[in-house]
Amino acid sequence: MSDTLVIQSHREPMPHAWLEPCLASVRAWARQRGHDYRFVGDELFDLLDPEVRDRARAQPVVATDLARLAWLGRALADGYACAIWCDADFLIFDPAAFVPPATSYALGREVWVQAGDGRGLKVYRKVHNAFLLFRAGNPFLDFYADSATRLVRLNRGRMPPQFVGPKLLTALANLVQCPVMERAGMLSPPVLDDIFAGGGAALELMLARSAEVPAGANLSASLVSADADARMHAIVERLLGHGLAR
Repeated sequence: MSDTLVIQSHREPMPHAWLEPCLASVRAWARQRGHDYRFVGDELFDLLDPEVRDRARAQPVVATDLARLAWLGRALADGYACAIWCDADFLIFDPAAFVPPATSYALGREVWVQAGDGRGLKVYRKVHNAFLLFRAGNPFLDFYADSATRLVRLNRGRMPPQFVGPKLLTALANLVQCPVMERAGMLSPPVLDDIFAGGGAALELMLARSAEVPAGANLSASLVSADADARMHAIVERLLGHGLAR
């Protein structure tokens, strides 16, 4: 047993073929660093309180955001010194540079580029939960899990998909300056378009507003059309071959 467990999950079968090289990149990174690895399938929601699971049943993104916290907490309770979560569409394309910080916990960095109201681009600097790291004895996991669960219990309407994920985390991070793994990024659709095209303004803006060049990133699978497998395969291959460069 290693001192670190890396966890990933997705419903099966996989809806997109390009997710497999993403999963493979995280498995390989975990193996290179001597970490244990676990893929969680449909049992992902088994650790959720039944009431919370039923309340979030119609919104699987919210349920998944809660379930990942339960599995990370279980890993620490089982004796791991560190537990790491990576989404299934998280690609590690520069494994040598993808070195987690020594902080007691860390969130991913989101530098989100999108079209502005006019012709230009807008950028939003936030945090995300496609990458999460928690070490034993950290002060944040229990608080975050309790806060997220309480919000779901109290909610009586439809919850936005990022309700207890990036929205809650960004609000908390803005208040208390949570530690962030800057190299664990997220690529928005305009940035993915530029990677596919070999460069562009959205990619340059994302890199300019990033404290460090991402060495791994979430590829925003929820925003990718079902017929984009060939395009996403090309993007994954380009990132694995060349990474991101300023």
